[in-house]
Amino acid sequence: MFFVVSRHWMIVLALALGTMISSLPQNATAQVTAFKQAVAEAAARDADISAFYKANGYESLWTGRSGRERQRRTALFAALSKAGNHGLPTARYDAGGLQAKMKAVKTERDRGLVEVELSRTFLQYARDLQTGVLVPSRVNKSIVRAVPYRDRTSYLVNFSKSSPNGFFKALAPKTTEYNALMKEKLRMERLLAQGGWGGKVPAKTLKPGQSGASVVALRNRLIAMGFLKRTNTQAYDTSVQAAVQQFQLAHGLAADGVVGAGTMKELNTGVQERLQSIIVAMERERWVNQERGKRHVLVNIPDFTAKIVDNGKVTFSTRSVVGANKQDRPTVEFSDVMEFMVVNPSWYVPRSIVVGEYLPALQRDPNAVRHIEITDSRGRRVNRGSADFSQYTSRTFPYSMRQPPSKGNALGLVKFMFPNPHNIYLHDTPAKNLFARESRAYSHGCVRLADPFDFAYALLAKQESNPESYFQSVLATGRETRVDLKNPVPVHIIYRTAFTTPKGRTQYRRDVYGRDAQIWRALSKAGVALRAVQG
Repeated sequence: MFFVVSRHWMIVLALALGTMISSLPQNATAQVTAFKQAVAEAAARDADISAFYKANGYESLWTGRSGRERQRRTALFAALSKAGNHGLPTARYDAGGLQAKMKAVKTERDRGLVEVELSRTFLQYARDLQTGVLVPSRVNKSIVRAVPYRDRTSYLVNFSKSSPNGFFKALAPKTTEYNALMKEKLRMERLLAQGGWGGKVPAKTLKPGQSGASVVALRNRLIAMGFLKRTNTQAYDTSVQAAVQQFQLAHGLAADGVVGAGTMKELNTGVQERLQSIIVAMERERWVNQERGKRHVLVNIPDFTAKIVDNGKVTFSTRSVVGANKQDRPTVEFSDVMEFMVVNPSWYVPRSIVVGEYLPALQRDPNAVRHIEITDSRGRRVNRGSADFSQYTSRTFPYSMRQPPSKGNALGLVKFMFPNPHNIYLHDTPAKNLFARESRAYSHGCVRLADPFDFAYALLAKQESNPESYFQSVLATGRETRVDLKNPVPVHIIYRTAFTTPKGRTQYRRDVYGRDAQIWRALSKAGVALRAVQG
């Protein structure tokens, strides 16, 4: 179908379509494909879509009569119908509205407008599924994720050359974790439709040896959650105690078998809240939808662990201490590459600690914090006796501070470096008592390791025949020594309050910084909703 346009619009459209019009007959009218004009006009509002159609001669991708285009339409709507399985904002794609617009097409212009609408929806869905619905840093400035965004035009170009169904299948993260989370999400949605785990446990605390209605409620909830086999016991016996311990292990709690206040709070957390954690974890997985390294270090902040992963399997794990949840101390989320370790490190005190903590102490007593050296701009030690610290403010204090290598050094005896603008690294610590605590958010932002020597041995095993002997020989010198990793190792500092294990049981952790709550609110605002699925 064609329609007549003015001489002026003929020229504009010709340029938009990339055609060459050297002259137009005076008072002449011309017919231009209504479909292509509609595509050009509608696509002009989106530079990437416009670039694709211009390069493609404004031919259709979706709305033609060919079998290929019919396959593309079918594949798109099939993918959109499953968007909810991925925890995506289904209303954003308005599949029903799109289908209604397609049915209402009466002219070639109508078809051109729908054509662009299909491409716009396709691009939104493709990016949401591949790299996330949200922009991490807009949710929280401490989520410094370099999301691997793809060029939007490339989605259209690659889709036009690909198997439609195969293209959509390739979009979501291919990690074992993402697939396991989605499987758990669907299970939890069915559970939600069935009423969840039943009634909450009506008690503040419970312990072995007790009996009564609250213990029966505890028993029933543990059975519903899958931690206890069906039993008629009405007492807090050994079977209930063992089930409580398994629950505690799955939630990062001290496995003492006693339902204290912390355990009770986690027990009484409902399916809806757990489902939110899973959906947030899936969004977070989309933010890192790229190769993470055959060998990499994984630090999960709420889990208080640091792990070495080789070919998808955890080969080393240790407890960690992370940044405290106050002021600027929470640990930042980001990825980088570990290049070396420093044995017998000095601690160069961060400026924020120098002026925020040590300067006030020095102003009260020049001999305070004597284990720390005070140095001038040339690295020379400052005589505390002759210095007048009272004359300085946090802005004018001219000195630096350093703690020499020692067993009492704040960094312990080894630190692991992946140079980054956040000044975060992994290190040893003399404060070993903190690792026995259930919640371990105490540092100034860096990550302390419970087993730093074993961590070093595991890293060095790839380049030393006897990594322990080598490390200990360097340590014995007492000198600050840099040891390079011949093959640098990617480090991913992540934040997962829900994650799976090889045995299949989903683990949950407390939202130590409240970041997942922020992400859920943002996802909800974007249109993500919880579902209760029958059957």
